[in-house]
Amino acid sequence: MIPIRDHNPSGTTPYVTWALIALNVGVFLSYWPLFSDERALMLFFRDWAMIPALVTVRGEYAGVFTSMFLHGGLMHLAGNMLFLWIFGDNLEDRMGHLPFLAFYLASGVAAGITHIMGGPGSMVPTVGASGAIAGVMGGYLLLFPRARVDILIIILFFVRIITIPAALMLILWFAFQVIAGLGADPDMGGVAYWAHAGGFVAGALLALPVFLRLGGPRFWARHGGSPPHPEAAWRFRRTPVPRVRKRR
Repeated sequence: MIPIRDHNPSGTTPYVTWALIALNVGVFLSYWPLFSDERALMLFFRDWAMIPALVTVRGEYAGVFTSMFLHGGLMHLAGNMLFLWIFGDNLEDRMGHLPFLAFYLASGVAAGITHIMGGPGSMVPTVGASGAIAGVMGGYLLLFPRARVDILIIILFFVRIITIPAALMLILWFAFQVIAGLGADPDMGGVAYWAHAGGFVAGALLALPVFLRLGGPRFWARHGGSPPHPEAAWRFRRTPVPRVRKRR
């Protein structure tokens, strides 16, 4: 299940969301040449990634912050930026530019702390903006549970785009992180599932003051959990390119 867009237009220009995407892409491109030299890449991650054991034993806390702007590959970067682009603008619209930036960074730090708690002795470098973006998703769930999201489903040769409520997609995503986290070994590397789960919960909690300022349950009641403005109308149309049949 890959979200490709939501039907929840933003009323303001999401300058911070765009800046975060540009910053993540720029930082990634700055060390892209290191991917051809594994030793150099590992030394770079040693200095800038988050390594739980170095935080708990040596008190090297900088990586908790800097790791939020590093990624382990092109697909890692592309997936994270897609999620931030879809869900970030609406939270920035409701929170304001600088409060949203503080919210994003706080969610990322909370995600990092959760990951450290899951494996405090791990020496595996952790990189990625996904913990902070999980916080954005948690906040989005609280404010816009019935906003519609277009999902690309790929199962072997079955490819389909469907539209579902944001709550369904986000709750399923969160449940998968928790289930996968229960079976993961933090000392073996891989996906930081607990960072995702921790960031998601932190984002929902950090967005609670905004939710209450908007009226709390009354905000949901006024709009039925949907965005408080007309949704974007996306239509899927058949391609104008004619189909060429194979000749026998």
